[in-house]
Amino acid sequence: MDIPAHHSLMALFGARPHSTAAADAAANGFTLAGLKLKNSNMATRSKPAPQPADAKPAKGVRVRPVPAVTRSIAILRLLGEHKQPLTLKAVAEALHLVPSTCLHILRVLVAEDLVTLDPATKRYALGTGMISLARSVLEGGGFTQLVQPVLDRLAAQFGVTAMGVEITARQTVMVLALSRSSQPFRVHTDVGSQFETLVSATGRLIAAYSGETWPVLKEKFAHVVWDKAPTYTTWKKEVELTRSRGWSLDRDNFMAGITVVAVPVFAPGGRLVHTLVVVGLSSQMGAAVVQQLAQVMQREAAELSRLLGGS
Repeated sequence: MDIPAHHSLMALFGARPHSTAAADAAANGFTLAGLKLKNSNMATRSKPAPQPADAKPAKGVRVRPVPAVTRSIAILRLLGEHKQPLTLKAVAEALHLVPSTCLHILRVLVAEDLVTLDPATKRYALGTGMISLARSVLEGGGFTQLVQPVLDRLAAQFGVTAMGVEITARQTVMVLALSRSSQPFRVHTDVGSQFETLVSATGRLIAAYSGETWPVLKEKFAHVVWDKAPTYTTWKKEVELTRSRGWSLDRDNFMAGITVVAVPVFAPGGRLVHTLVVVGLSSQMGAAVVQQLAQVMQREAAELSRLLGGS
């Protein structure tokens, strides 16, 4: 039985669970952030978290506004979030753009094969040029290629879903690589899915190594949506424990019945840029299993950090 994460493990990285979570739990006995378990052999395509067109760059980095670039990226993200092609009017209204400006940008994107236009319906969709760009990223070496055999080993040895993620400059978390176990119960997500930070096990790592002050972290913590929310005091202690032992744990806090373990992978200068994440059913991940898993993940992460030039 697959556990289809319709919003790409939204509970792992911060998307809001459905308001019917309690009802689904009562009806099915188990939920994934409010989503019913379905007996399906096909993974549900994940929906990346929407990114605002005016998102701010990382703190301390001065980036001069380039409206045409920002709008182009916003258009590509919008088209990527919709399964069906969109009209010029729909794109312009969704992004609050002047239709003529939107049209000129779309024409350039079409000319570069990043967007396609159906002459019959006058609707726009992502083009094949996006595939070559994505392939260049995924096959360009570095973390993505190094982490895949690690994920395969973790998934096979412990019967978990294993992921390699990146913490982006925009302070979001993106899945770069993953491996699924052959167990009857699996959690599905998609490579390329993007999420907000500071939630679940990965969020505890980010809080532990970000260097942000506790008042700042407390304010961010207040906006996190949980299935079973810990108190801020408890969460703070868990973040401190994460910093001291070098790995983090989320058991049933954000996703009922799901345990998440994450370890940091450091880049040069000791920066936290990537993490190893495993997800499994809490019923199958007792304290002894989690401890063993964390130790194996730490060894793998240490080697990845060394290969990437980190510490």
